[in-house]
Amino acid sequence: MTRAVPAATSALRVLRFLAQRTTPVPAALIATEIGLPRSSTYHLLTAMAAESFVVHYPEDRSWGVGVAAWEVGQGYTRADPLARLGRLPIARLVDALGLSAHLAVLHGADVVYVVEERAKGRARLVTDVGVRLPAHLTASGRAILSTMSAAQLRAVFPTGRELVRRTEVGPRSLAELRPTLAAARRNGYADEDSEVTPGFASIAIPIASAANLAAVAVTWQTPLEVDLATVVEHLQATTDVIAERLR
Repeated sequence: MTRAVPAATSALRVLRFLAQRTTPVPAALIATEIGLPRSSTYHLLTAMAAESFVVHYPEDRSWGVGVAAWEVGQGYTRADPLARLGRLPIARLVDALGLSAHLAVLHGADVVYVVEERAKGRARLVTDVGVRLPAHLTASGRAILSTMSAAQLRAVFPTGRELVRRTEVGPRSLAELRPTLAAARRNGYADEDSEVTPGFASIAIPIASAANLAAVAVTWQTPLEVDLATVVEHLQATTDVIAERLR
């Protein structure tokens, strides 16, 4: 017999209710519609907002669906077609450059790798299918985040929350991350160097037809043995092919 989990059930009911609304709604209406005490509803909404599943609009005293809920809802529809349609173009990218490449999607504040192609004779990478890494440290994550609005970024990275590091380098806050994302928008690609694994660097470009929530990256052990402009050219062509396939 399945044991009931009232808090989890209530949270799911809140998400379903908000998902059916075209505009944010007051907490009192949520409490009435799902049959919870107002105090319990406020506590539940606060906890869900801390994980970005709902968003609080203090000026209107209302609540709406957060980016994390949208990510969960879109997870399968993004990852499955991307894995099937992206595998061959990424394999061709690896053959053309002789460098390892991968495709990742955004899930909350992390990226999840859904395609991984290793170049022959290259060092093994920490990335692999199903691996999750902090989006703000990876080239793939930065490429995706660079397409987001300021409000979306605040939803992914709540103000005041310290960002984790894997090595001795990397942004510690959203304020420190913003210049990196601005550079990615200017350059047309995002990069990282030794922020995921010491001695390894990556560049990535977002896939235009993946709702700006997926990117293709190329990774190498420094120094780079191929001209960077050549890598960017092949990487852009690969993301264009995948975008066209998704259409």
